[in-house]
Amino acid sequence: MATFEDLKALLGEPRFNWSDPTAWVRLEQELGVALPADFRDFTDAYGPVEINSQLYLEHPGHPIRNLGEKIKESLELWRDEDEAEFLPAPAGSGPGELLPIATATTGEFVFLRVPDEPSAPWGVGVLETDTLEFVSYELTFGDWMLAYLKGEDVTVHSHNFAPDRPFYRPLA
Repeated sequence: MATFEDLKALLGEPRFNWSDPTAWVRLEQELGVALPADFRDFTDAYGPVEINSQLYLEHPGHPIRNLGEKIKESLELWRDEDEAEFLPAPAGSGPGELLPIATATTGEFVFLRVPDEPSAPWGVGVLETDTLEFVSYELTFGDWMLAYLKGEDVTVHSHNFAPDRPFYRPLA
């Protein structure tokens, strides 16, 4: 299992370093689910971030690049449009549903798969919009992110954007 130190060793020192849990508590109450610790830890450290000029993550405490607002907008899209036909499960925060958490400049949407039971592990899924293929990974967020940072094929192909090493840019 990937540790935060594994991710930091590849990506570099984080600069956001959020420590107030209030925004997470509020978001998790709205969603009705406690998000995985590895996702929270990574997002707290790096904040709203663009990784490898490709992958975008938001943070629930940021006034502009707010994860909660992004999730709500994405859920509306996935629930109201015909887009839902491309997902293997409903978009949402309930057991077995797909929670949209990130996007990529190359057209992918990254989801966390909410476990059916609280003790079960979370998974990651990626929808490639050019092929309309959804790929599920039996990986935690941290393991998926580590594979992405290493340039492994986890649907979002980072090696095309970061041939030398992974990098990030904080988003204002």
